[in-house]
Amino acid sequence: MSSFSVTILGSNSALPTSERYPTAQIVRVSERFFLVDCGEGTQMQMRKHKINFSKIDSVFISHLHGDHCFGLIGLISTLGLLGRNKPLYLYAHADLEKILVPQLAYFCDELPYEVKFVHLSYDEPVVIYEDKNVIVKSLPLAHRIPTCGFIFQEKEKQPNIRKEAIFKYELSIKEIASIKRREAYYDASGELVSQDELIIEPPKPRSYAFCSDTRYYRKIIPYIQEVNLLYHEATFLHELKTLAKSSGHTTVKQAATIAKDAQVGKLILGHFSNRYRTLNPLLQEAKEVFENSVLVKDGEVFSIEN
Repeated sequence: MSSFSVTILGSNSALPTSERYPTAQIVRVSERFFLVDCGEGTQMQMRKHKINFSKIDSVFISHLHGDHCFGLIGLISTLGLLGRNKPLYLYAHADLEKILVPQLAYFCDELPYEVKFVHLSYDEPVVIYEDKNVIVKSLPLAHRIPTCGFIFQEKEKQPNIRKEAIFKYELSIKEIASIKRREAYYDASGELVSQDELIIEPPKPRSYAFCSDTRYYRKIIPYIQEVNLLYHEATFLHELKTLAKSSGHTTVKQAATIAKDAQVGKLILGHFSNRYRTLNPLLQEAKEVFENSVLVKDGEVFSIEN
């Protein structure tokens, strides 16, 4: 089975610490490497955790607060110095292009590759990337400025034909292709043959949802329903729910409630406020609502299995 994993490069809120960098993640799906957010120090973390710079071909920026994008110009410059020649796609708010183009002209005027800007929509979830193996959707959130989360999902694979069925019914290549499309198959006597006898169902497509800065926003639940892995910001304990709402953030309890109601497989929490010297109370609060919750650490890798 192909790999599907999330590497945490940064897990803190606005201020970096000696142990936690601002938000950045690598999502690896079927040998595609996607960078999600690019806080300050992202490229240092990529080196530390042995992420191959050349494999990144798309960057998804959830919103234009510095702790989610201050690492971009440095990373773009480094990719040029490393000899990159294929385009780099940046999926973000349209303002990012206005901000970065002057910086690129000043600092990276001889960049050996093209930076292509793809503007996100903030009205409804839309497909923003697709290849033969994976689909990426943007997911509008409710922060202080336009913000998107992202959903990464494998495409459903065709079933495999049972070898014994091939010999038993002397299936032609055309018939095998038809059965893989789940079309009805009748044997020589005209009897309908059950799908269970003909095919082996493929594994259910795996999925990951990244929910960046947002207040408690239940409108996302239908779109993240039953994802295998959910990352959700959890800046404050629930006792600070008023502050969380006014600042456009989510409490741990609220994030865990989203995970529970969406029936996700596992919840990983990050974007912690620096006010907390120990994070144990945050983990306890999450587990009281949704048991399969963990607090992320920089450098952790979460593999998504069926």
